[in-house]
Amino acid sequence: MLTLLSHPWPWYVAGPLIGLIIPALLLVGGKMFGVSENLRHICAAVLPTADFFKYDWRREGSWNLALIAGAVIGGVIASTLLANPNAVAIADATKTDLARLGITDFGGLAPASIFSWAGLASAKGLILIVIGGFLVGFGSKYAGGCTSGHAMMGLADLQLPSLIAVIGFFIGGLVVTHLLFPLILQVAR
Repeated sequence: MLTLLSHPWPWYVAGPLIGLIIPALLLVGGKMFGVSENLRHICAAVLPTADFFKYDWRREGSWNLALIAGAVIGGVIASTLLANPNAVAIADATKTDLARLGITDFGGLAPASIFSWAGLASAKGLILIVIGGFLVGFGSKYAGGCTSGHAMMGLADLQLPSLIAVIGFFIGGLVVTHLLFPLILQVAR
């Protein structure tokens, strides 16, 4: 069983399992899946000073907070107890492109030159992690939800705003990956 759990599952198994979350949430009581709303629930629980955070977060968000806690605990278990001993498979062309941008460490899930405390102290780390994180938070609030909420729940519920948001997320991802990310890494060297 540990062998089965410690290796990546094929898309045709993992995809349908993830897809079954949506009808399960709808059948359990009309719950809407999304990750970004948890930030509001946490703020309401810890420091409910602004009017935006004054609501009954226990009634509205307990189940979602439990879902996210399970995702975090599952991630910790997967990365420690069930860690895949094989290196992350990255195409040679991708390694060449990343090396041109100054990323040469391919040993982990994310390059340590950016995603570490030392990387955070650099200009590129500050731009990518802090400013990027702020923009992701702002964007999810502006779009009325995050990528998981819109792409999984909203599209399954046939909501036009979710389709528009997902198209925007995809276009934004392409622009950042092919234009902004290389520019940031070149300038911040």
